[in-house]
Amino acid sequence: MLSQRFKTFKYAFDGIRDLIKTQPNAKVHLVATIIVVLGGFFFEVSITEWCILLLCIGFVFSAEAFNTSIEYLTDLVSPDIHPLAGKTKDAAAGAVLLVAISSALVGCIIFLPKIYRLIAPLF
Repeated sequence: MLSQRFKTFKYAFDGIRDLIKTQPNAKVHLVATIIVVLGGFFFEVSITEWCILLLCIGFVFSAEAFNTSIEYLTDLVSPDIHPLAGKTKDAAAGAVLLVAISSALVGCIIFLPKIYRLIAPLF
C-alpha cells in the first residue's frame, strides 16, 4: 500500500518533468519563477509576500499543467481539426494567460515599490 502511494508521487513528478521538457511556456514560467525567487531574496520580501508569491507561482504552473493536459486529451479525442477542439484549447490557454497576468500584477505590486526605493536615490 505504501509503495503504491510512492508510485503516485512518481507519476506526478513525471508529469511535472514532461511539462517543463515539452512546453515552451512552462520554460518561460520557470525562468520567471527563478527571477521572482532571486528578487524575493534580494529585496528581503516579508513572509506574507513570500506566501503570496509562492501561491502565484503554484497557480501559474498548475494552470499550465491543466492546459497541457487539456491539449493532450483534446488531441487524443479529436486528432482532426475541429472547431470545438480549437475552442477548448483556446479557453484553456486563456485561463493560463489570466493567471499569468494576475500573477505578474501581484509581482509588480510587491516589487515595484522596492525597486523604486532602490533606484530613487540615483536620480
